[in-house]
Amino acid sequence: MKFFKNKKLRPYLFPIILLLSIIIGSILGIVLGKDASVSKPFGDVFLNLMYTIVVPLVFFTISSSVANMVDMKRLGRILKYLFFVFFSTSAIAAIIMLIVLLVIDPVGNSNIVLKAGEAIQKSNFGEQVVQALTVTDFSSLLSREHMLPLIIFSCLFGIGTSLIGKTGEKVAHTLDQLSKIMMKIVSIIMYYAPIGLMAYFASLIGEFGPNLIGSYAKSMVIYYIMCVVYFFVFYTLYAYISGGKKGIRLFYKHQFPITITSLATQSSLASLPTNLEQTEKMEVPKDIREVTLPLGATMHMEGSAMAAILKIVFLFSIFGKPFTGTFTIVTAILIAVLSAVVMSGIPGGGLIGEMLIVSLYGFPPSAFPIIATIGWLVDPPATCLNVTGDSVSAMLTTRLVEGKDWLQKKESQVHLEKIEVE
Repeated sequence: MKFFKNKKLRPYLFPIILLLSIIIGSILGIVLGKDASVSKPFGDVFLNLMYTIVVPLVFFTISSSVANMVDMKRLGRILKYLFFVFFSTSAIAAIIMLIVLLVIDPVGNSNIVLKAGEAIQKSNFGEQVVQALTVTDFSSLLSREHMLPLIIFSCLFGIGTSLIGKTGEKVAHTLDQLSKIMMKIVSIIMYYAPIGLMAYFASLIGEFGPNLIGSYAKSMVIYYIMCVVYFFVFYTLYAYISGGKKGIRLFYKHQFPITITSLATQSSLASLPTNLEQTEKMEVPKDIREVTLPLGATMHMEGSAMAAILKIVFLFSIFGKPFTGTFTIVTAILIAVLSAVVMSGIPGGGLIGEMLIVSLYGFPPSAFPIIATIGWLVDPPATCLNVTGDSVSAMLTTRLVEGKDWLQKKESQVHLEKIEVE
């Protein structure tokens, strides 16, 4: 009972419940094996609810944020620093992973077992860009498979609203209210999260658990360890750069639900509602978080950058090709950053990135299913880094836009609001 009354511990209650539900689900999956699949529908309900809310949430939060932004120059500053942060952090993640893999061979004595690859429609770069940024019909915007076009449309809608003067103010106010309604719906959905996550993990572990130990074990161990190291070392560093010791405290106090949701759903988009909710508690300004996080969910993937490096070095190792030379190393980093920032926004971008690796370095077609399998095996921790990286990137963007004293300014603003209320 003391736990519930303690104000300092109370914020951790729900994350602890989520963690316990995942542990219980995992134990059930191990004990029941494939019989645990009967719980899958309960997990699917949670995932479907989260996916359903994504499209209206993204539209209303972004359009509301842009429409209510009085200073359009501020939007330009946010986007400028945002893309700087995205590219910089993705490049750092790729370089760190590359350094580790140059020291440790990711293959060793593993026996590679090929997995059937997926068919991919070939298209030139121009077509890929068009598909990434636009859709042929308005109704296509209502699908989570076209998030970048939806984000662009939401920004244009917000800008158009702000440019029509007083009439637009009413629309902007309505958008703001609808944005709050979407966040409230997210809060309601999260009440079902413990049941949904327990069922999801029971089914997942029961079905795929045995396959997680096999030919790719060494690569998985290296990648998983590096994800943990990157999380605690670099995200702590980024949080410190953003807001000093208080920035670190805020990050670790509120990131746990984000981490748990990303591990459970293995989807940046499904984790977006939780990310928006928790980043607000990290005191990131509304306009910055509502622009940064939806964009980050589709085009900022530090975990994917690290995975791309692993795939490249893995192929060089098993095919006996020396991973040396400036061109080879620089190209690997560029591919990783492209996979993390550009191709992640293209439908099937992960597969396109894998095809690019195979074709650019001249590997045989049999290489594709190998790295496709790696992508599947490292997806949970990669998604965790991708999603958590968005929240800390929002903090870094705030630091660049607002200045180094942004947290102090936020405290002063809250204090003044309390005085006005009194």
